[in-house]
This record gives sequence, structure tokens and C-alpha cells, in this order.
Amino acid sequence: MTNLNIAFSPLIGLWPLVALGVLALIAAVALAFVRPRGAILRTCAIALLFLALLNPSLTQEDREKLTNILAVVVDKSASQRLDGRDARTEQALSQIEERAKALPDTEVRVIESQARGSDGTELFNALQAGLADVPPDRVAGAIMITDGVVHDVPENAAALGFNAPVHGLLTGRPNERDRRIVLTATPRFGIVEKTQIVGFRVEDTGIAAQGPANIVARRDGEEIARLIVVPGRDSEIEVPIAHAGPNVVEIETDTLAGELTPLNNRAALSIEGVREKLRVLLVSGEPHSGERTWRNLLKADANVDLVHFTILRPPEKQDGTPINELSLIAFPTRELFVTKIEDFDLIIFDRYARQGILPLLYFDNIAQYVRNGGAVLVAAGPDYAGPGSLSETPLGDVLPATPLGGVIERAYKPMVTDAGNRHPVTRRLPGGGPNPTWSDWFRVVETRARGVDPLMSGANNSPLLVLSREEEGRVALFLSDHAWLWARGFQGGGPHVDLLRRLSHWLMKEPDLEEEALRMSGREGTLTIERQTMADAAPPVTLTFPSGETREITLSQSEPGLFRANIDSDEQGLYRAEDGTFTAIANLGLANPREFQEIASTADRLQPIAGATGGSVRRIADDDGSLDLPRVLQVRAGVRASGSDWIGVREPATSVVRGLNMFPLFAGMIGLLLLIASVSAAWAREGR
Repeated sequence: MTNLNIAFSPLIGLWPLVALGVLALIAAVALAFVRPRGAILRTCAIALLFLALLNPSLTQEDREKLTNILAVVVDKSASQRLDGRDARTEQALSQIEERAKALPDTEVRVIESQARGSDGTELFNALQAGLADVPPDRVAGAIMITDGVVHDVPENAAALGFNAPVHGLLTGRPNERDRRIVLTATPRFGIVEKTQIVGFRVEDTGIAAQGPANIVARRDGEEIARLIVVPGRDSEIEVPIAHAGPNVVEIETDTLAGELTPLNNRAALSIEGVREKLRVLLVSGEPHSGERTWRNLLKADANVDLVHFTILRPPEKQDGTPINELSLIAFPTRELFVTKIEDFDLIIFDRYARQGILPLLYFDNIAQYVRNGGAVLVAAGPDYAGPGSLSETPLGDVLPATPLGGVIERAYKPMVTDAGNRHPVTRRLPGGGPNPTWSDWFRVVETRARGVDPLMSGANNSPLLVLSREEEGRVALFLSDHAWLWARGFQGGGPHVDLLRRLSHWLMKEPDLEEEALRMSGREGTLTIERQTMADAAPPVTLTFPSGETREITLSQSEPGLFRANIDSDEQGLYRAEDGTFTAIANLGLANPREFQEIASTADRLQPIAGATGGSVRRIADDDGSLDLPRVLQVRAGVRASGSDWIGVREPATSVVRGLNMFPLFAGMIGLLLLIASVSAAWAREGR
């Protein structure tokens, strides 16, 4: 394409040129009024002289017309895989590409929006990234093939960065039906053994008459409530906080007939369980070297409220001292073991033997406290083997080992048993292994474990640490009083803090220390499933993806008692793992991604930006899923860009200069001859 133009390059500065122009104008006006002979020729001579000072040139430009870029943005988000939308999307893309490529000087650029690593469908971010290398005046427009549920629509057309129409082609069918749960109150924290209120609302789309909805609420996969609610109204449910750490709560409603998907019929949130101060009662039967080991460990934990009593002089020592002088504070036995026993999370008997202080009825209360969910730890010494042993009280019915009447007193290394290597309390103790590096102990009570395997053993392979469950409660029996040797650093010491802290936390039902558990966690596109078990093998796990897909996962042993599998997935949402006994819940990304909160196709979100750019939003699918695509036409900038059966894109209007030639009009002999001719003509006319 060749263009001819005239360009000016003045021979003098601007202000002198303006002054001469004014003088020339005055002279021309004067000649017009006076009208002497040859006035017209004189005016022409003055004009030519002024034009010569402007130094005009004839320019010839060789221009190449540039193509426009038409962006076709394809929504590849998860909601596009519902109800055959993905197939309609591919069919629409093929036809739109074919029609757009038939336009002159137009290049089609297909941009896919995968919605990975983001919460929702972000078509406009993908559009800007796909056109980052294109000048704004070369953008012919944008055609978006989507379901219309877009989460990054700009507030105004100026934010697009180009001035061209935006069109939306909706792949969803008319009159789609869907039911979803919206969380209205989502507490982040809750006190353990208290309740929290979770608010929610059931919303129905595409239904004229809304019927009742059945709700099932679960915590960590366990059902906690069922209720019936009215869609469109706010509802609440009380959730008991069962344990410290994440309590994953699911609220699920029944499926609506003919709805798009049941994926958004479930909502989830995680409530972090926070314990109030744990109340621990420590009763030391007599002063001894290891007494302060337990006290120091418990007092070092700011979350523990410790009540400690030490019996300095048992009642059998009669020396005439008045009763009111035997102690600074009276031992409130009835208050502790009858009226307020349920207030304690853990009761520890440290080298305690029957001394006539606690009646047998109180030990029966303690045993019942265990069966009702309490925890008791007995740190035994020689007292457990003697006639005053706790095993001879009603508490002995829940203790996991029976004394044989002897005490072994010789040096030995505490050893972790095969069962202990599988149990979270004793697995991976620092310095452990077949040849532990920790120090010797010198005493262990001879006992026989009852129905459970010891986690640690002492001299002569005698049980050293035995744990058991009694109905709802837990019991631990430590059969040596020499843990203080590790605390004092004897022969290098040992992991007394790790061992005793894990032991007390297991008794208080810390979820991470459960010996039988299924756990799942998600991070950065990887889902990790762990099965803690005391068995030699772990059963396969059924994993349910947020999309509803199920897959059977085989776990492999990573260490004794712990089986694990890692699954890569880019699907965000709530995952469920089940092995027939346990259920685990985990989020990968967000628990309730926006992608599935609203999935019914709509024109409402794209319509404002499409209208502001002169574009349009229309459905391309009818009730049976058949496509009806509009024609694609070129229009000039600033005119209407859509009709009943067509959409318009901007026609090309940009070009680039490939060559430039200049021909000065008043340079050299041509300019001189023109000036001489004009002056001579004026002089000749005056002389006639």
C-alpha cells in the first residue's frame, strides 16, 4: 500500500516565519483593496515566496497493513466438565476458529484458562497474559467460551487494556437446576469438650417451589447430627469440639432431582480445637529422688494446671505429733476423689501404696473415673510389689499388669519392644534402637502383662511400660522409679522429656499419638495418606476426590507401624479416605473452592463488561445441548458489534511503514524558476 503526502521543513525559525507570514497577509489584503495592475500576480509571487520558506516536500510512503489479533478464551475450569459442557466447548471452539480465520487480516489466538492454583475461574487474567505481547490497537476483540461463572471480571472496560468488543458464549443449557450449601458462620477455634455454632444456608437454583432439605453433619467423618431445613433460610448446628487440633466439619444436603452435580451439596470447614488448661492431679506416696521429675515436667507445660500432694508421713507412723501439725495443707481426699474427680484430665500415682489415707471406696471411684473416659498413670516402685500394692485395690481391675511379688535390682538398658517400635509413644525415641545409647536403670518391678504387649522392657525382659484402654478411658503403668536417672544426666542421661511427655499426652487423648488412626493431609498439589497401626499390614484405602471420583490406594510401610502413600492431584477441595474402620478428611487447596460454589451457567457476570465494550453475552446451547453459534463479522471501531445472529470484531486499522521517499518542491532549479517566473509575470503585467 502506497500513500502520497506533503511534508513541510521550514528554512527559518517559527517566530520569524510567523512574522513574515503576517506581513505577507497584510500585503495581500492591501493589494486586494487597492487593486493595482498585476495585483493577483503580486499576491501569487508573495505566496510562492512564503511557500518556499516553508520548504514543502512530496513524501511517498510504502505501508504494510498489520493483522489484528482476535483472542478466543477457552474456559477449562472444573465446572466446565459438568453436563457435557466440555464437549460443547470443544465443538464451539472449532467452529469459531474456522469462522474467525475466514476474516481478512485477522489472526486467531486461542487462550486456555486452566484455573489451577487459584480459587475460581479467572478468564480475564488469562486473557491479559495471552495478549501481553500484542499492542492494544491490534486487538480485534475477545470471544470467551465459558459457562459464565467467572470470578475475575474487571470493574470497567478501561481495565482491559484495549478498546475492542468482548463477547461471551455460554456453554450451559437453559433452566439448569442446582442445590448448594453456603456457610454463613465459620468459627476458626473452639474449646475442647465444648460446642461451637456453625451457620449455613441451603440455596436452590432453577426451582420454582422449594421443598425441605435433609441435612447430615459430620465431624472427622463421624455423624453428629441430622436435621431438616427450608432452603433459602439461615440455619445453625452445634458442633462438639472433640479434640485438640483440626476438627473437620462437613455439612451435606440431599441431592436435588435433575441438578447439575452433587459436588456443592457439601461444605466443609476446619475448627481448631484448643484445650483449656489441663488439670492434672499428682499424688506422691513418699519423697524420693524421682518425685521432682514428674513435677518439673508438668510445671514446665504452661497448658497444665498441676495439683500436687506428697505424703511426707503416713498415718502408721505414730509418734505423738498432733494431727493438725502433720501437714501444712490438709489432704482433701473426699473433694479430690469423690466430688471433683471428673474435673481432672489425668491422675498420677507416683510410688503410692495403700497407707490408710484413701478408703477402698475412693479407689473404686477412680476405677469408674477411668471407665468413663478418665486417665490414670501409675509410676510404680517397690511399693507395687508389696502388700500395700495398688493392684490389691479396686483400681487394680483396670491396671494392665499384675505384680509377681519381686523387684529386680540390677543394671539394665530399657529396651523398646517390637510393639513399642510401632506405637507413637515409644517409636523413634532419641538414642533408641537395637543398642540404645541412653543410660542404665537399676530397678524394675516383676509383673505379668494382662492381654496387652509391653512397649518397653527391663531386666530379664520384664515389662517396663504397659499401656491399655479400659472402656472409654486409658491407663499407663510405669514399672520403675528410675526415670530420674535420665533427667539427672546419669551416664549421659536419656530422652525422659520425650518419653514422659508423649506418655502423658497419649493418656489425655492427643490425636497424633493414637496407635490406630488414619490421617490425611494435603500440601502443594500432593495428598499424603498415613495409616498408624499396631498390625503388620494396613488395609487398602478408598480415596474420594472432590469431583466424586473414587480410587483404591495401597499404602506401603515407611517405618514400623506407619504406612504411607503420596498422591499427586491438582483438584482443589475436600478429600475423604476410608479403610472400613477409620475415615480421614483433608483439604487440598481450599475446602470450599469458589469454582463449585455456584455452577449454574449465567450471563449476569459477563454482561456488564460485554455491554461496556459493545459486545454481547448469549447462550449457544439449547435444552437438548445442540449448538447455535453466531456468525463472526468485522466492524469499524465505535459501531455496534453484535446482532441477533452475529458478533462483531474490530477490523484492522494499523499498518507499518516499510519505505519512505521525499521530493522537495522548491529545491534547486525548480524552486528558482518558479520564483523568477512569478516575479517576472507580475513585472510584465505592471509594464503593459
